[in-house]
Amino acid sequence: MEDPASTAKPADLSPALGQPRPPEVVELAHALIHTRQTILPKRLGDPGPDAAQAQAILGAAASAPDHHELLPWRFIVVPAGARDRLADVFATALVERDATATPQQIAQAREKAYRSPLLLLAVVRLRDDDAEIEPQERIVSAGCAVQNMLLMAHAQGFGGALTSGKALSSAPLRALFGLADDEQALCFVNIGTVIKAKPVRLRPVAAQYVSTLAT
Repeated sequence: MEDPASTAKPADLSPALGQPRPPEVVELAHALIHTRQTILPKRLGDPGPDAAQAQAILGAAASAPDHHELLPWRFIVVPAGARDRLADVFATALVERDATATPQQIAQAREKAYRSPLLLLAVVRLRDDDAEIEPQERIVSAGCAVQNMLLMAHAQGFGGALTSGKALSSAPLRALFGLADDEQALCFVNIGTVIKAKPVRLRPVAAQYVSTLAT
């Protein structure tokens, strides 16, 4: 006869919705949120996340708010083998914006493609058949997805940063990543090992950004 204890399902340790979490969970969430900081790509190096860690980082995005469950965002991984193509795009986009760009400036633009072990492009779909969900709500959803990934990377011990720039809206970049007419490149997500830390910046207090509507 089987031992009932050996066949019992693991207990669900997650409290029901609306119930308080254990203090240690709250403390961990507080620590992750308030110790996370932006680490620029030039301060990130190898090793990057392994396959399992990267999957956990990407999976964290799925818990972002998503009104109507449209999944209005996606992420495109830029592997090492594609960095040369991205470097070419950065250089081309710079020359298209500024025909007087110097060789040094072009080289600097190209170099940005090789920073950070894990590099993703965040893309948001601004419009589709569901006209009720406005572009700004879709962008907020994408931002939540990105923050979830940054927090998961931070929990794993990695640093991360978001980078943007004028190249994001350039025709060469849109062509490289195969963006549709209704899609917009939001930013690059950079994740890797922190090779040079920086002081934690002073955070604003809630009173600086919260007000109460008069009754």
